[in-house]
Amino acid sequence: MKKIVLLIGLFIIGFSSFAQKSEYEVKENIQYYNAATNKSDSYINERCVLDIYYPKNTKGFATIVWFHGGGLTGGSKEIPEALKNKGFAIIGVNYRLSPKVKAAKCIEDAAAAIAWAFNNIAGYGGDISSIFVSGHSAGAYLTLMTGLDKKWLQKEKIDANKIAGLVPFSSQCITHFEIRRENGIPEKQPTIDAFAPLFHVRADAPPVLFITGDRELEMLGRYEENAYMKRMMKLAGHKEIKLFELDGYGHGMTEPGFPLLVNEVNRIIKEKQPKK
Repeated sequence: MKKIVLLIGLFIIGFSSFAQKSEYEVKENIQYYNAATNKSDSYINERCVLDIYYPKNTKGFATIVWFHGGGLTGGSKEIPEALKNKGFAIIGVNYRLSPKVKAAKCIEDAAAAIAWAFNNIAGYGGDISSIFVSGHSAGAYLTLMTGLDKKWLQKEKIDANKIAGLVPFSSQCITHFEIRRENGIPEKQPTIDAFAPLFHVRADAPPVLFITGDRELEMLGRYEENAYMKRMMKLAGHKEIKLFELDGYGHGMTEPGFPLLVNEVNRIIKEKQPKK
């Protein structure tokens, strides 16, 4: 059954006065690789940077690592306006792009940026146990690949299962079309290999909220990929997984999706709190 989300009457659950009263600070163009790596590669030095927007003089806040879209070939880091002033830190990430590098390097960079969050957010006042990963389109693909294929974060000495939640917006769940293009595979020839989130279905992954546009308006079979991914995760034994289809919206469905992301972060934070 199609899930319909209306903007009218959609309120953010758990939005606290704490969020409204906080002052926020932004730090830009922080390099997330170490100095030696940056020095060794001019493209890493230029491109592998992040911005962080966070509540000042506050302790224990959640963090959303946000990856931009652009087909792994374009786009730039962003702090979405709809996620500001909600009591969270938002980390907007740049990563290297194809064809200047192989698309696999995008996943490598995404893992390094997530690792930066785990290694540094406490210094800004954040809660290391409340780091969420999200993104749109190519950014959603990076969200799933780093959250499900544990080898990418293992390289950074981070357990992917420590991520509090994954919220991909209109992700490819088969192998990304840019990786298929690199290998001479046509755009409309579906492929599932080690570069497909579907290849890494597992029961013990963090909570996942899939969000897509309307199946009749989305890119190619994007809704159906996500629906199949959700079904296979459930069959594998995953207990905390949902899919929302935004009726009437196409691939660029981030604005109506952002309140769902905020709700999911608040829901998970609330469930983690000790029962009174």
